Amino acid sequence: MPPSSKPLVLSLLLSFSFLGHAASALPASDTAPDGAGAYATGQYRNLFAEVGRSPKEISARIDGAFQQLFHGNPETQAVYIPSGKNAQGPLAYLTDWNNHDVRTEGMSYGMMISVQIDKKAEFDALWNWAKTYMYISDPKHPSYGYFSWSCKTDGSPNEETAAPDGEEYFVMSLYFAAHRWGNGTGIYNYQAQADELLHTMRHRVKMTGPTKFGPRTVANEVDEDTKMIRFVPGVERGNFTDPSYHLPAFYELWARWGPAEDRAFWAEAATASRAFFLKTTNPQTGLAPAYANFDGTPHATKFPQSTIFGYDSWRTASNWSVDWSWWRKAPQEQQLSDRIQAFFRAQGLSTYSDLYTLDGKSVLNHHSPGLVATNAVASLAATDPNSKEFVQALWDTPIPSGQGRYYDGMLYLLSFLHCSGEFRIWKP
Repeated sequence: MPPSSKPLVLSLLLSFSFLGHAASALPASDTAPDGAGAYATGQYRNLFAEVGRSPKEISARIDGAFQQLFHGNPETQAVYIPSGKNAQGPLAYLTDWNNHDVRTEGMSYGMMISVQIDKKAEFDALWNWAKTYMYISDPKHPSYGYFSWSCKTDGSPNEETAAPDGEEYFVMSLYFAAHRWGNGTGIYNYQAQADELLHTMRHRVKMTGPTKFGPRTVANEVDEDTKMIRFVPGVERGNFTDPSYHLPAFYELWARWGPAEDRAFWAEAATASRAFFLKTTNPQTGLAPAYANFDGTPHATKFPQSTIFGYDSWRTASNWSVDWSWWRKAPQEQQLSDRIQAFFRAQGLSTYSDLYTLDGKSVLNHHSPGLVATNAVASLAATDPNSKEFVQALWDTPIPSGQGRYYDGMLYLLSFLHCSGEFRIWKP
């Protein structure tokens, strides 16, 4: 998500330097085409059960979090907001209360949560709002085929360029919806919508033209040479990546279900991202920067958090750990989870900070539920028995509410699904 996507931090962050990393040797990967994880076995770990919680307790917590974040008090609890109807049906958006906008990140997270817990009405209303207000359908527009990454709650854009993490989660949630519920017509033909967007992400030709915010030059969302996702497809912003956008667990599925001509590419992208995780994380702390070059070194921009472990970075450990859970093709992901959990345990399990330099110096003395949540998901890949402490910490964390409930809340609920074994691969 572009720079304004997370809470602002004091300007002193601008002065932080970054630490480059040399890639370590990669352990041998599982050579089985489908790996040995949940995709092949159909078995998902229930980390909450492993710390003694009952199925009834776990189900109640997930339902409670969904009800609060989607249908709770709109002033203090909910982030899901119904917004009338159009010819396609009901509309709803998922808003970032802290920044007073609607983001493709949150909309796609809301859709993923909805398909995972069988909430088709909410899924369709979010997708309808995204297609109605965020999707850029003008073939002459430089962002044609993408979604504006941020809009006001009335649907008017704050920017008319894309953030690929939104497109990635849109695609994956649409494929899961097609397989779980079957396809409808128009925008509810989930399979066709996913295929079209995934094709666009790779093949959109570079276009230059006017937007409401000035001229833009926009290309595809992947770097063909490195097989990696870009931070943004806007050429003016430079050609680099965001470690938290790397989703090899999803790419493996696209290599099986996506447009046939691109399946080999997505298989290579999964391999590239697994190697990238080892390169971009600090070899002592396991922390990843918010932005990185394709060789893994931090990428400095004017954004204060660009070269440190920032808000985007929270998601990176979750991404490699889910990849291990689903595929078990990259043993180094276990090492990375052990490493980052050891760092946070040493900082104090209930007191560690939200933001750090990559070598482990605290930048912001605040302890957020969103990071507690993603650190718990890291236990899916961890080998240290003490990883259960992170799972228990998430269980003990209240459902986020108040001003920061958007980002914390989405990571909290997604992580609860991962840690309970209820975030599943919905196959054709």
